Amino acid sequence: MTFLQAIVLGIFQGITEFLPISSSGHLVVLQNFFGIKEGNLFFTEMLHFGTLISIFIVYFNDIIKIIAEFFKMLGQGIKNKKIRVTNIYQKMAILIILGSIPTAIIGLVFKDTFEKLYNSILAISIAFLITGFILWFVDKKSRGNKDIKDMNFIDSILIGIFQGAAIAPGISRSGSTIAGGLFRGLNRKLATEFSFLLALPATFGAGLLGIKEVIDTGSQTQFSAPLVVGVIVSTIVGVISIRILIKLLENEKLYYFSYYLWALGIILLFTQMF
Repeated sequence: MTFLQAIVLGIFQGITEFLPISSSGHLVVLQNFFGIKEGNLFFTEMLHFGTLISIFIVYFNDIIKIIAEFFKMLGQGIKNKKIRVTNIYQKMAILIILGSIPTAIIGLVFKDTFEKLYNSILAISIAFLITGFILWFVDKKSRGNKDIKDMNFIDSILIGIFQGAAIAPGISRSGSTIAGGLFRGLNRKLATEFSFLLALPATFGAGLLGIKEVIDTGSQTQFSAPLVVGVIVSTIVGVISIRILIKLLENEKLYYFSYYLWALGIILLFTQMF
């Protein structure tokens, strides 16, 4: 892999991870275009790790408060022999943990199935079309006003299931989880914030599994200078993309991405048919 290829892939990862158009699907298409056949899944996971850093940068203060309040809650629970949620940061921590459980289960159970889809442009093109429909429908029909105080455990679990389904390339993780939040009546600000925060455990876990896989197989050549450059680029572009998506959601323009995904999906379908 060349530096130019890594930079291009890093840019697309940073854009597509947060804008709801599927980073994994775009990376597979680009890797096929560049003729990169080896280590596709590992490189994809490392670029996801770059965008994980983007979330930390944008939501740093909230993340620190969530972590601090979570351990404070645990400490008080051990002392009083009873866990009590006393503020919104503690509640957010619990919701993120609950939402991560179905994602982890889906990822582990269907890991082999998802990996096979990375080799099918046809499957990815269909997934792009599905994502486009989800975005259009939810942006037109959802008018929720739940805030964190109103959000419940069922909401987080269902959003976690949406995130688990988005492991399939072509199904947008951010698009699916935001859509799941809006379907459950969350206001747009909370749906967006919870989507990004819920990505932290899943993306971190996937990154660790990717590194473990390389170590276990002895594929040390997977770690390269172009990969590092790609991760840095994906981080910088990711920060910009998060801020863009927040603005678009506030202005109820999520459905704009549907037209792009439908066009891309149809073009890819035609390339596979002819």
